[in-house]
Amino acid sequence: MPAAVLVGAQWGDEGKGKATDLLGGDVDYVVRYQGGNNAGHTVVIGDQKYALHLLPTGILSPHVIPVIGNGVVIDPGVLLEEIDTLAARGISAERLLISADAHLIMPHHKAIDKVTERFLGQNKIGTTGRGIGPAYGDKVYRIGVRVQDLLDPGILAKKIEAALVEKNQVLTKIYNRRGIESEKVLEEYLAYAERLKPYIADTSLVLSQALDEGKFVLLEGGQGTLLDLDHGTYPFVTSSSPTSGGACAGSGIPPNRLTKIIGILKAYTTRVGSGPFPTELTDEMGDWLRTTGGEYGVTTGRNRRCGWFDAVIARYATRINGITDFFLTKLDVLSGLEKIPVCVAYDVDGVRHDEIPMTQTDFHHAKPIYEEFPGWQEDISGAKSLDDLPPNARAYVRTLEEMSGAPISAIGVGPGRDQTLVVRPLV
Repeated sequence: MPAAVLVGAQWGDEGKGKATDLLGGDVDYVVRYQGGNNAGHTVVIGDQKYALHLLPTGILSPHVIPVIGNGVVIDPGVLLEEIDTLAARGISAERLLISADAHLIMPHHKAIDKVTERFLGQNKIGTTGRGIGPAYGDKVYRIGVRVQDLLDPGILAKKIEAALVEKNQVLTKIYNRRGIESEKVLEEYLAYAERLKPYIADTSLVLSQALDEGKFVLLEGGQGTLLDLDHGTYPFVTSSSPTSGGACAGSGIPPNRLTKIIGILKAYTTRVGSGPFPTELTDEMGDWLRTTGGEYGVTTGRNRRCGWFDAVIARYATRINGITDFFLTKLDVLSGLEKIPVCVAYDVDGVRHDEIPMTQTDFHHAKPIYEEFPGWQEDISGAKSLDDLPPNARAYVRTLEEMSGAPISAIGVGPGRDQTLVVRPLV
């Protein structure tokens, strides 16, 4: 059985959690393959809303096995708090599997993340301060602490002590902050180890065997294509690869087992943090989109920057990820508008660009070239099929599909689990 990947096709926050939940009835495993608790998914089931940060959305489906893959960096305290919060609401995490190869976020990662961002001042990246970037940095430097190290107290102690020899020098001598005591960190993480041991597994092996047995595996990333470390708006990006290529590296599933790449698009565009955003609206219309769409970070609570749909980045996401289908979310937010602008290209110093400019400088200078499309006044939140949408809403969907370069196979018309129009099967 093949595997499918869900990727954000913009700057994240497109509604990947809703898409994952929609597919829950067909899926046996849901794998989170990158990022940390700097991203979040919101899932609405009936009158219940669930905000997930590290746990895959499959945790909400009793028959699904949720997996945290090797490409994720894990803050064990946050993970256990999330597990306990769901348990208090009657949702068990007993099926959860955590890759032994995933890396841990340590106290020094969070401390360095926060002081570095403050030190950068106006040049800050806009990180969440949760230690994700420094944890990935130590992974690259080959001095990281992995989940499997929790199973060997001697190795764990040595790795913590070795890391803090350098990190405490940085904290105390460069940033004038208090050093971190290795003994306290070891005690804290040994306590985490006791609770996390039952979940730790060789997840790449488990997933390979599941695919051989005909099980269906869905991989979900955090953030979005334009936040990818290699293919995003560098340096205003995350520290991992949310694109479909990152799904293979972050899960241990080879590329030849992926047959569906589902891109999640919002019917307009948002981003959180610093960096270029050609269609950003800093006026009353931007405030209206933010308020109407509830555009506040699931993990951080920060206001999302809002703007019109950008077909240039949608085409880019199709190309970079090999997207086979799109799930268009939050179409209902645009109800009531007379005209809806769509960015079809950029103007960079008088030169038209139908694709993202090659250089960071040109992208910062890009000005959107808009085409306007007629809006609709009807409330579409109760629509059950494409035919239930007003003609102008259907025309808007067709326009985005043509400009983005892949079919729109599902449309979100509200936050609820039942507020999705399935145009064609996603799996």
